[in-house]
Amino acid sequence: MFTGLVEEIGQVRRVARQGDFQRMEVSAQKVLESIAIGDSVNIDGACQTVVAFDAHSFSVETVAETLARTTLGQFQSGRNVNLERALRLGDRLGGHIVQGHVDDVGHIATIKQDQGEWRIRIAAPEQLRSYIATKGSITVDGTSLTVAEVDAGGFTIAVIPHTFDNTVLSQRRAGDEVNLEVDVIARYLERLLNTGSAPRAGLSFDELREMGY
Repeated sequence: MFTGLVEEIGQVRRVARQGDFQRMEVSAQKVLESIAIGDSVNIDGACQTVVAFDAHSFSVETVAETLARTTLGQFQSGRNVNLERALRLGDRLGGHIVQGHVDDVGHIATIKQDQGEWRIRIAAPEQLRSYIATKGSITVDGTSLTVAEVDAGGFTIAVIPHTFDNTVLSQRRAGDEVNLEVDVIARYLERLLNTGSAPRAGLSFDELREMGY
């Protein structure tokens, strides 16, 4: 689990692809602090597992499903990427709940600077649009953002200069693809509305109430 608050911008050092399997090495500094094999790192919105590391970089392996649903299969050496380590128990949740499970890929339609902020319109796949709401949360390339406007083909985000300058958003251009993850709460609400009950994988609302929650 992540917060969508990017810790640093890393850079892809090496990509090795064999069919539907990819191994990638990413240079970093901050995310290497206390890193261990098996740790999760969010790379441009996709949760990946650390399989190796040294003093200057870490490596991950990406399988067919992730390559098909994200932009990771397009990565080349020299590409800058957003990085965030997994949330630890007790950490502040400053963004929103981000799973690192990319739902689909959208693309940037326009980027405009307007009165001290950047307004970025993103065209979203049709199957995701019902989960996107004005003032709601969405993750774009691993960055937690608030939806400013929703339209028939996608949505617009208003980005403050700090976020723009300290994430890869500053390097994106119109036409670029971006990884999108909708708010997981929206998915659970849809599940409840469609079934009329909570998923049996967990406790029901009545059961939680009886326990004092």
